Amino acid sequence: MKKNTIGSSRIPAIANGHGEIDTHLSTSTESGVYALDRWLARKILETLGNPPFSLKLWNGDEINTSSSTPISRIQFRDRSSLFKLLWNPNLHFGDLYSAGRVDVDGDLIQSLEAAYRGTSTPSKLKFLNKIQTKLLNRPRTNTLSGSRDNIHHHYDIGNAFYRLWLDKEMQYTCAYFPSPSMTLEEAQIAKMDHVCRKLRLRPGDRVVEAGCGWGGLARHMAKHYGAKVRSYNISREQISYARECAKAEGLTKQVEYIEDDYRNISGKYDVFVSVGMLEHVGPDNYQELGEVIHRSLTETGRGLIHSIGRNKPARMNAWIEKRIFPGGYPPTLRQMMAIFEPREFSVLDVENLRLHYAKTLEHWLARFNQHADEVEEMFDKNFVRAWRLYLSGSIAAFTMSALQLFQVVFTRGSNNDLPWSRTHLYE
Repeated sequence: MKKNTIGSSRIPAIANGHGEIDTHLSTSTESGVYALDRWLARKILETLGNPPFSLKLWNGDEINTSSSTPISRIQFRDRSSLFKLLWNPNLHFGDLYSAGRVDVDGDLIQSLEAAYRGTSTPSKLKFLNKIQTKLLNRPRTNTLSGSRDNIHHHYDIGNAFYRLWLDKEMQYTCAYFPSPSMTLEEAQIAKMDHVCRKLRLRPGDRVVEAGCGWGGLARHMAKHYGAKVRSYNISREQISYARECAKAEGLTKQVEYIEDDYRNISGKYDVFVSVGMLEHVGPDNYQELGEVIHRSLTETGRGLIHSIGRNKPARMNAWIEKRIFPGGYPPTLRQMMAIFEPREFSVLDVENLRLHYAKTLEHWLARFNQHADEVEEMFDKNFVRAWRLYLSGSIAAFTMSALQLFQVVFTRGSNNDLPWSRTHLYE
Protein backbone atom coordinates (compact mmCIF):
# COMPACT_ATOMS: atom_id res chain seq x y z
CA MET A 1 0.00 0.00 0.00
CA LYS A 2 1.29 3.47 -0.84
CA LYS A 3 1.68 5.45 2.36
CA ASN A 4 0.49 9.05 2.58
CA THR A 5 2.78 11.77 3.77
CA ILE A 6 1.64 13.55 6.92
CA GLY A 7 0.57 17.13 6.64
CA SER A 8 -1.08 19.51 9.08
CA SER A 9 -4.52 18.95 7.53
CA ARG A 10 -4.24 15.42 6.15
CA ILE A 11 -5.15 12.09 7.81
CA PRO A 12 -2.82 9.21 6.84
CA ALA A 13 -4.05 6.00 5.26
CA ILE A 14 -4.12 3.40 8.04
CA ALA A 15 -5.73 0.29 6.57
CA ASN A 16 -4.30 -2.22 4.12
CA GLY A 17 -6.27 -3.83 1.31
CA HIS A 18 -7.73 -6.45 3.66
CA GLY A 19 -9.21 -3.89 6.05
CA GLU A 20 -6.52 -4.53 8.69
CA ILE A 21 -4.36 -1.86 10.24
CA ASP A 22 -0.99 -1.49 8.52
CA THR A 23 1.65 -1.84 11.23
CA HIS A 24 4.58 -1.40 8.82
CA LEU A 25 4.68 2.39 9.01
CA SER A 26 7.78 4.29 8.09
CA THR A 27 9.64 6.29 10.70
CA SER A 28 8.57 9.54 9.05
CA THR A 29 4.87 8.76 9.43
CA GLU A 30 4.96 7.00 12.81
CA SER A 31 4.59 10.12 14.96
CA GLY A 32 1.71 11.29 12.78
CA VAL A 33 -0.12 8.01 13.16
CA TYR A 34 0.29 8.15 16.94
CA ALA A 35 -1.10 11.69 16.82
CA LEU A 36 -4.11 10.31 14.95
CA ASP A 37 -4.51 7.54 17.53
CA ARG A 38 -4.50 10.06 20.36
CA TRP A 39 -6.95 12.29 18.51
CA LEU A 40 -9.35 9.39 17.94
CA ALA A 41 -9.09 8.30 21.58
CA ARG A 42 -9.91 11.84 22.63
CA LYS A 43 -12.94 11.85 20.32
CA ILE A 44 -14.18 8.61 21.88
CA LEU A 45 -14.04 10.18 25.32
CA GLU A 46 -15.75 13.37 24.11
CA THR A 47 -18.53 11.30 22.51
CA LEU A 48 -19.04 9.55 25.85
CA GLY A 49 -19.44 12.92 27.57
CA ASN A 50 -15.88 13.09 28.93
CA PRO A 51 -16.35 10.31 31.50
CA PRO A 52 -14.09 9.98 34.56
CA PHE A 53 -11.86 7.31 33.05
CA SER A 54 -8.83 7.42 30.79
CA LEU A 55 -7.87 5.49 27.68
CA LYS A 56 -4.40 3.94 27.66
CA LEU A 57 -2.99 3.04 24.25
CA TRP A 58 -0.71 0.13 23.38
CA ASN A 59 2.34 2.42 23.28
CA GLY A 60 1.77 3.71 26.82
CA ASP A 61 0.07 7.00 25.90
CA GLU A 62 -2.82 7.83 28.22
CA ILE A 63 -5.67 10.17 27.28
CA ASN A 64 -8.07 11.74 29.76
CA THR A 65 -10.57 14.49 28.93
CA SER A 66 -12.35 14.65 32.29
CA SER A 67 -11.67 17.23 34.98
CA SER A 68 -12.47 14.57 37.60
CA THR A 69 -9.99 12.08 39.01
CA PRO A 70 -10.14 8.95 36.80
CA ILE A 71 -11.99 6.02 38.40
CA SER A 72 -10.43 3.55 35.96
CA ARG A 73 -8.22 3.10 32.94
CA ILE A 74 -9.40 1.43 29.70
CA GLN A 75 -6.39 -0.28 28.13
CA PHE A 76 -6.07 -1.04 24.42
CA ARG A 77 -3.58 -3.84 23.75
CA ASP A 78 -3.19 -3.08 20.02
CA ARG A 79 -4.00 -0.43 17.43
CA SER A 80 -6.56 -2.57 15.62
CA SER A 81 -8.72 -2.67 18.76
CA LEU A 82 -9.11 1.10 18.74
CA PHE A 83 -10.36 1.11 15.17
CA LYS A 84 -12.67 -1.85 15.70
CA LEU A 85 -14.25 0.00 18.61
CA LEU A 86 -14.73 3.09 16.47
CA TRP A 87 -16.27 1.11 13.63
CA ASN A 88 -18.91 -0.69 15.69
CA PRO A 89 -18.66 0.07 19.42
CA ASN A 90 -21.92 -1.63 20.44
CA LEU A 91 -20.68 -4.97 19.12
CA HIS A 92 -16.90 -4.80 19.26
CA PHE A 93 -16.33 -3.56 22.81
CA GLY A 94 -17.74 -6.83 24.14
CA ASP A 95 -15.75 -8.93 21.70
CA LEU A 96 -12.52 -7.07 22.40
CA TYR A 97 -12.99 -7.23 26.16
CA SER A 98 -13.83 -10.94 26.01
CA ALA A 99 -10.64 -11.62 24.05
CA GLY A 100 -8.52 -9.54 26.43
CA ARG A 101 -7.58 -7.03 23.74
CA VAL A 102 -9.34 -4.29 25.73
CA ASP A 103 -9.20 -4.37 29.50
CA VAL A 104 -10.46 -2.26 32.40
CA ASP A 105 -8.01 -1.37 35.15
CA GLY A 106 -10.43 -0.36 37.91
CA ASP A 107 -14.07 -0.96 38.78
CA LEU A 108 -15.79 -2.46 35.73
CA ILE A 109 -19.35 -1.65 36.83
CA GLN A 110 -18.56 1.98 37.68
CA SER A 111 -16.81 2.37 34.33
CA LEU A 112 -19.83 1.00 32.47
CA GLU A 113 -22.16 3.23 34.49
CA ALA A 114 -20.05 6.23 33.47
CA ALA A 115 -20.32 5.20 29.82
CA TYR A 116 -24.11 4.81 30.12
CA ARG A 117 -24.33 8.22 31.77
CA GLY A 118 -22.42 9.85 28.94
CA THR A 119 -24.56 8.29 26.20
CA SER A 120 -27.96 8.84 27.84
CA THR A 121 -28.71 11.59 25.30
CA PRO A 122 -26.84 10.33 22.21
CA SER A 123 -28.28 12.82 19.71
CA LYS A 124 -25.07 13.06 17.69
CA LEU A 125 -24.85 9.25 17.46
CA LYS A 126 -28.45 8.52 16.41
CA PHE A 127 -27.72 8.44 12.67
CA LEU A 128 -24.66 6.22 13.09
CA ASN A 129 -26.55 3.90 15.46
CA LYS A 130 -29.38 3.52 12.91
CA ILE A 131 -26.93 2.57 10.15
CA GLN A 132 -25.11 0.09 12.40
CA THR A 133 -28.41 -1.50 13.48
CA LYS A 134 -29.68 -1.91 9.91
CA LEU A 135 -26.43 -3.01 8.26
CA LEU A 136 -24.18 -4.50 10.94
CA ASN A 137 -26.16 -5.42 14.05
CA ARG A 138 -29.33 -7.03 12.76
CA PRO A 139 -31.05 -9.00 15.54
CA ARG A 140 -32.08 -12.63 15.15
CA THR A 141 -35.71 -13.44 14.50
CA ASN A 142 -38.19 -15.07 16.87
CA THR A 143 -40.03 -17.33 14.46
CA LEU A 144 -40.92 -20.83 15.66
CA SER A 145 -37.59 -22.21 14.47
CA GLY A 146 -35.66 -19.03 15.24
CA SER A 147 -36.93 -18.92 18.82
CA ARG A 148 -35.80 -22.50 19.43
CA ASP A 149 -32.30 -21.69 18.13
CA ASN A 150 -32.14 -18.52 20.24
CA ILE A 151 -33.19 -20.28 23.43
CA HIS A 152 -30.77 -23.14 22.77
CA HIS A 153 -27.91 -20.63 22.42
CA HIS A 154 -28.50 -19.08 25.84
CA TYR A 155 -30.14 -21.70 28.07
CA ASP A 156 -28.87 -25.04 26.82
CA ILE A 157 -25.20 -24.45 27.57
CA GLY A 158 -25.43 -26.71 30.61
CA ASN A 159 -27.45 -26.78 33.83
CA ALA A 160 -24.18 -27.30 35.72
CA PHE A 161 -23.01 -23.84 34.64
CA TYR A 162 -26.13 -22.05 35.88
CA ARG A 163 -26.22 -24.11 39.08
CA LEU A 164 -22.89 -22.54 40.08
CA TRP A 165 -24.31 -19.05 40.55
CA LEU A 166 -28.12 -19.13 40.63
CA ASP A 167 -30.15 -19.78 43.77
CA LYS A 168 -31.28 -23.21 44.94
CA GLU A 169 -34.49 -23.08 42.85
CA MET A 170 -32.56 -21.99 39.72
CA GLN A 171 -34.53 -18.76 39.30
CA TYR A 172 -32.98 -16.85 36.40
CA THR A 173 -35.22 -13.79 36.70
CA CYS A 174 -35.38 -10.72 38.90
CA ALA A 175 -35.73 -11.47 42.62
CA TYR A 176 -37.82 -9.36 45.00
CA PHE A 177 -36.14 -7.80 48.06
CA PRO A 178 -38.73 -6.48 50.54
CA SER A 179 -35.65 -6.09 52.75
CA PRO A 180 -32.33 -5.27 51.00
CA SER A 181 -30.51 -7.51 53.49
CA MET A 182 -32.27 -10.65 52.23
CA THR A 183 -30.22 -13.49 50.82
CA LEU A 184 -30.69 -14.36 47.15
CA GLU A 185 -32.60 -17.51 48.12
CA GLU A 186 -34.96 -15.54 50.37
CA ALA A 187 -35.53 -12.87 47.72
CA GLN A 188 -36.31 -15.40 44.99
CA ILE A 189 -38.91 -17.08 47.21
CA ALA A 190 -40.30 -13.61 47.98
CA LYS A 191 -40.54 -12.96 44.22
CA MET A 192 -42.55 -16.13 43.64
CA ASP A 193 -44.89 -15.29 46.53
CA HIS A 194 -45.22 -11.71 45.23
CA VAL A 195 -46.31 -13.07 41.84
CA CYS A 196 -48.76 -15.53 43.39
CA ARG A 197 -50.33 -12.84 45.59
CA LYS A 198 -50.72 -10.49 42.64
CA LEU A 199 -52.56 -13.28 40.80
CA ARG A 200 -54.66 -14.01 43.94
CA LEU A 201 -53.83 -17.66 43.40
CA ARG A 202 -56.25 -20.10 45.05
CA PRO A 203 -56.28 -23.88 45.55
CA GLY A 204 -57.55 -25.62 42.44
CA ASP A 205 -56.70 -22.76 40.05
CA ARG A 206 -55.64 -23.95 36.62
CA VAL A 207 -52.48 -22.09 35.62
CA VAL A 208 -50.70 -21.96 32.28
CA GLU A 209 -47.13 -20.67 32.30
CA ALA A 210 -45.40 -19.42 29.15
CA GLY A 211 -41.68 -19.97 29.55
CA CYS A 212 -40.94 -21.76 32.80
CA GLY A 213 -37.15 -21.70 33.07
CA TRP A 214 -36.08 -24.55 35.33
CA GLY A 215 -39.64 -24.83 36.64
CA GLY A 216 -39.31 -23.35 40.12
CA LEU A 217 -42.33 -21.03 39.95
CA ALA A 218 -44.65 -23.81 38.75
CA ARG A 219 -43.58 -26.07 41.62
CA HIS A 220 -43.98 -23.19 44.09
CA MET A 221 -47.52 -22.50 42.87
CA ALA A 222 -48.45 -26.15 43.19
CA LYS A 223 -46.76 -26.80 46.53
CA HIS A 224 -47.70 -23.64 48.43
CA TYR A 225 -50.90 -22.45 46.71
CA GLY A 226 -52.57 -25.69 45.60
CA ALA A 227 -52.63 -24.74 41.92
CA LYS A 228 -52.51 -27.13 38.98
CA VAL A 229 -49.89 -25.84 36.55
CA ARG A 230 -49.05 -26.54 32.93
CA SER A 231 -45.75 -24.96 31.86
CA TYR A 232 -44.44 -24.50 28.30
CA ASN A 233 -40.75 -24.15 27.44
CA ILE A 234 -38.61 -24.89 24.37
CA SER A 235 -35.34 -25.41 26.26
CA ARG A 236 -34.76 -29.16 26.39
CA GLU A 237 -32.26 -28.97 29.24
CA GLN A 238 -34.53 -26.82 31.38
CA ILE A 239 -37.57 -29.04 30.78
CA SER A 240 -35.59 -32.16 31.66
CA TYR A 241 -34.35 -30.56 34.89
CA ALA A 242 -37.85 -29.31 35.81
CA ARG A 243 -39.41 -32.75 35.31
CA GLU A 244 -36.79 -34.40 37.49
CA CYS A 245 -37.43 -31.88 40.28
CA ALA A 246 -41.21 -32.28 40.08
CA LYS A 247 -40.81 -36.06 40.31
CA ALA A 248 -38.45 -35.80 43.28
CA GLU A 249 -40.89 -33.48 45.08
CA GLY A 250 -43.94 -35.63 44.35
CA LEU A 251 -45.62 -32.96 42.23
CA THR A 252 -46.09 -34.76 38.92
CA LYS A 253 -49.89 -34.83 39.35
CA GLN A 254 -50.02 -31.07 39.90
CA VAL A 255 -47.34 -29.82 37.51
CA GLU A 256 -46.88 -30.69 33.84
CA TYR A 257 -43.88 -29.44 31.87
CA ILE A 258 -44.37 -29.36 28.08
CA GLU A 259 -41.49 -28.93 25.65
CA ASP A 260 -43.23 -26.67 23.17
CA ASP A 261 -43.55 -23.06 22.03
CA TYR A 262 -45.94 -20.67 23.79
CA ARG A 263 -47.77 -20.24 20.48
CA ASN A 264 -48.99 -23.82 20.81
CA ILE A 265 -50.60 -23.42 24.24
CA SER A 266 -53.99 -25.14 24.35
CA GLY A 267 -56.76 -25.52 26.93
CA LYS A 268 -58.63 -23.18 29.29
CA TYR A 269 -57.10 -21.69 32.43
CA ASP A 270 -57.90 -19.44 35.37
CA VAL A 271 -54.45 -17.87 35.33
CA PHE A 272 -51.86 -16.98 32.68
CA VAL A 273 -48.36 -16.17 33.89
CA SER A 274 -45.10 -15.42 32.12
CA VAL A 275 -41.95 -14.50 34.05
CA GLY A 276 -38.89 -13.63 31.97
CA MET A 277 -40.21 -14.92 28.63
CA LEU A 278 -41.54 -11.78 26.91
CA GLU A 279 -37.95 -10.64 26.25
CA HIS A 280 -37.73 -13.60 23.82
CA VAL A 281 -40.97 -12.87 21.97
CA GLY A 282 -40.28 -9.66 20.02
CA PRO A 283 -42.82 -6.86 19.33
CA ASP A 284 -43.83 -8.34 15.97
CA ASN A 285 -45.33 -11.28 17.86
CA TYR A 286 -47.11 -9.42 20.66
CA GLN A 287 -50.55 -9.51 19.07
CA GLU A 288 -50.19 -13.25 18.50
CA LEU A 289 -49.27 -13.66 22.18
CA GLY A 290 -52.39 -11.67 23.05
CA GLU A 291 -54.46 -14.09 20.95
CA VAL A 292 -52.93 -17.04 22.80
CA ILE A 293 -53.88 -15.45 26.15
CA HIS A 294 -57.37 -14.59 24.88
CA ARG A 295 -58.18 -18.16 23.84
CA SER A 296 -56.61 -19.59 27.00
CA LEU A 297 -58.16 -17.50 29.81
CA THR A 298 -61.62 -18.02 31.28
CA GLU A 299 -64.00 -15.04 31.48
CA THR A 300 -62.73 -14.22 34.98
CA GLY A 301 -59.14 -15.24 34.32
CA ARG A 302 -56.17 -13.24 35.59
CA GLY A 303 -52.74 -12.76 34.10
CA LEU A 304 -49.27 -11.46 34.93
CA ILE A 305 -46.34 -10.71 32.64
CA HIS A 306 -42.92 -10.04 34.18
CA SER A 307 -40.36 -8.67 31.72
CA ILE A 308 -37.23 -6.61 31.31
CA GLY A 309 -38.24 -3.38 29.58
CA ARG A 310 -37.30 0.14 28.60
CA ASN A 311 -38.72 3.63 28.97
CA LYS A 312 -38.04 4.39 25.29
CA PRO A 313 -37.95 1.91 22.38
CA ALA A 314 -34.48 0.55 21.63
CA ARG A 315 -32.97 -2.74 20.61
CA MET A 316 -30.90 -4.90 22.89
CA ASN A 317 -27.22 -4.01 22.99
CA ALA A 318 -25.75 -5.51 19.81
CA TRP A 319 -23.05 -7.55 21.56
CA ILE A 320 -25.46 -9.03 24.11
CA GLU A 321 -27.98 -9.83 21.37
CA LYS A 322 -25.37 -11.48 19.17
CA ARG A 323 -23.16 -13.29 21.69
CA ILE A 324 -25.27 -13.83 24.84
CA PHE A 325 -29.00 -13.29 24.43
CA PRO A 326 -29.98 -13.77 20.74
CA GLY A 327 -33.43 -12.57 19.75
CA GLY A 328 -33.76 -10.56 22.96
CA TYR A 329 -35.85 -7.39 22.96
CA PRO A 330 -36.89 -5.43 26.10
CA PRO A 331 -40.19 -3.63 25.35
CA THR A 332 -41.63 -0.36 26.58
CA LEU A 333 -44.97 -0.35 28.38
CA ARG A 334 -46.54 1.20 25.29
CA GLN A 335 -45.25 -1.67 23.16
CA MET A 336 -46.55 -4.20 25.68
CA MET A 337 -50.04 -2.76 25.21
CA ALA A 338 -50.11 -4.47 21.79
CA ILE A 339 -50.67 -7.65 23.79
CA PHE A 340 -53.65 -6.26 25.71
CA GLU A 341 -55.45 -3.66 23.58
CA PRO A 342 -56.70 -5.77 20.63
CA ARG A 343 -58.59 -8.13 22.98
CA GLU A 344 -59.58 -5.39 25.47
CA PHE A 345 -57.68 -6.75 28.44
CA SER A 346 -57.64 -4.35 31.38
CA VAL A 347 -54.31 -3.59 33.03
CA LEU A 348 -54.85 -3.67 36.81
CA ASP A 349 -51.38 -3.10 38.21
CA VAL A 350 -47.92 -2.10 36.98
CA GLU A 351 -44.82 -2.31 39.18
CA ASN A 352 -41.24 -1.47 38.25
CA LEU A 353 -38.63 -3.57 40.08
CA ARG A 354 -35.61 -2.05 38.33
CA LEU A 355 -33.39 -1.74 41.40
CA HIS A 356 -34.42 -5.20 42.57
CA TYR A 357 -32.93 -6.57 39.35
CA ALA A 358 -29.71 -4.65 39.90
CA LYS A 359 -29.42 -6.23 43.35
CA THR A 360 -30.25 -9.67 41.93
CA LEU A 361 -27.45 -9.26 39.41
CA GLU A 362 -25.03 -8.19 42.12
CA HIS A 363 -25.67 -11.51 43.88
CA TRP A 364 -25.27 -13.43 40.60
CA LEU A 365 -22.01 -11.66 39.72
CA ALA A 366 -20.52 -12.30 43.16
CA ARG A 367 -21.34 -16.01 42.92
CA PHE A 368 -20.11 -16.16 39.31
CA ASN A 369 -16.78 -14.62 40.31
CA GLN A 370 -16.45 -17.11 43.18
CA HIS A 371 -16.73 -19.95 40.66
CA ALA A 372 -14.79 -18.33 37.80
CA ASP A 373 -12.12 -21.05 37.79
CA GLU A 374 -14.77 -23.76 37.46
CA VAL A 375 -16.48 -21.84 34.65
CA GLU A 376 -13.15 -21.52 32.84
CA GLU A 377 -12.65 -25.28 33.09
CA MET A 378 -16.11 -25.82 31.59
CA PHE A 379 -15.53 -23.34 28.74
CA ASP A 380 -12.50 -21.04 28.47
CA LYS A 381 -11.09 -17.73 29.70
CA ASN A 382 -12.86 -15.71 26.99
CA PHE A 383 -16.21 -17.15 28.10
CA VAL A 384 -15.53 -16.08 31.70
CA ARG A 385 -14.67 -12.54 30.60
CA ALA A 386 -17.74 -12.38 28.33
CA TRP A 387 -20.18 -13.41 31.06
CA ARG A 388 -18.52 -11.17 33.63
CA LEU A 389 -19.03 -8.26 31.23
CA TYR A 390 -22.63 -9.34 30.55
CA LEU A 391 -23.53 -9.45 34.25
CA SER A 392 -21.62 -6.26 35.07
CA GLY A 393 -23.10 -4.41 32.11
CA SER A 394 -26.59 -5.52 33.10
CA ILE A 395 -26.08 -4.11 36.61
CA ALA A 396 -25.01 -0.79 35.09
CA ALA A 397 -27.98 -0.80 32.70
CA PHE A 398 -30.46 -1.17 35.58
CA THR A 399 -28.76 1.26 37.98
CA MET A 400 -28.56 3.89 35.21
CA SER A 401 -32.21 3.24 34.16
CA ALA A 402 -31.29 2.09 30.66
CA LEU A 403 -33.32 -1.03 31.51
CA GLN A 404 -36.49 -1.47 33.59
CA LEU A 405 -38.23 -4.50 35.08
CA PHE A 406 -42.00 -4.44 34.62
CA GLN A 407 -44.61 -6.63 36.28
CA VAL A 408 -48.00 -6.10 34.63
CA VAL A 409 -51.20 -7.64 36.04
CA PHE A 410 -54.25 -7.82 33.78
CA THR A 411 -57.67 -9.41 33.29
CA ARG A 412 -60.55 -9.26 30.85
CA GLY A 413 -62.24 -5.88 30.63
CA SER A 414 -65.59 -7.39 31.60
CA ASN A 415 -64.30 -9.03 34.78
CA ASN A 416 -65.60 -7.32 37.94
CA ASP A 417 -64.11 -9.84 40.37
CA LEU A 418 -61.42 -7.37 41.39
CA PRO A 419 -59.70 -6.52 44.69
CA TRP A 420 -60.69 -3.17 46.23
CA SER A 421 -57.14 -2.41 47.35
CA ARG A 422 -53.59 -3.73 47.22
CA THR A 423 -53.75 -5.13 50.74
CA HIS A 424 -53.53 -8.69 49.44
CA LEU A 425 -50.06 -7.99 48.07
CA TYR A 426 -48.52 -7.44 51.47
CA GLU A 427 -50.56 -9.49 53.95
